[in-house]
Amino acid sequence: MARQERALRTRRMILETAAEMFNELGYDATTIGTLIERVQITRGGLYFHFTSKEELARAVLDEAVTLEGAAPQAFKLQEWVDLALLLAHRVPREPVLRASIRLSVDSKARTMFGTRWPDWIAVGTELLGEAKERGELLPHVDPEEVGRLLVGAWTGVQLVTEALSGRDLSQEISGLFALLLPSIASASVLAKLDISPYRAERLLREKKAEAAQEFAPAAQ
Repeated sequence: MARQERALRTRRMILETAAEMFNELGYDATTIGTLIERVQITRGGLYFHFTSKEELARAVLDEAVTLEGAAPQAFKLQEWVDLALLLAHRVPREPVLRASIRLSVDSKARTMFGTRWPDWIAVGTELLGEAKERGELLPHVDPEEVGRLLVGAWTGVQLVTEALSGRDLSQEISGLFALLLPSIASASVLAKLDISPYRAERLLREKKAEAAQEFAPAAQ
């Protein structure tokens, strides 16, 4: 078990270091040689976990669609909002998630590996479809169209926010929802939605507390 844990930690360290390099240098300029120097691992040790730069890029993209921190809510529309806010909170803090976006906007990497934008669109469309069935959306709203437009808008906001100093992605995405939601949400639901830029941090904290309680030893 100790050996397995060490292997998992090493694999994670390699992946996160590669992600940092993708973010810093781009896909083309990232090399296995430099990665080995940064991780301080042998070439054989690296290849035990990842056989090529291409495999590293695919591993990064495999983690792009994540529901960590999400929880069932009274409104499906709130669950949709929560996913976007959670991602906005996590992307600046997690190199692998940030690298998945960098690879997606890199024309060469996108040609080689595709993107996970269709997967995010599918997740959003499903939640919005359920929201519409429950009467949470205005009658004219097309769930697939809104799901697609949010992925595009979210990505654009992230890229611009990253390029501008002093801007916070959670606040920017909260502002995006302040503009978008009145156009799609029924009035009774709109008044009850929480789009606070601090909501994601609270959701993650609650999840962490629940997990700690679940694994805590039973009281004697």
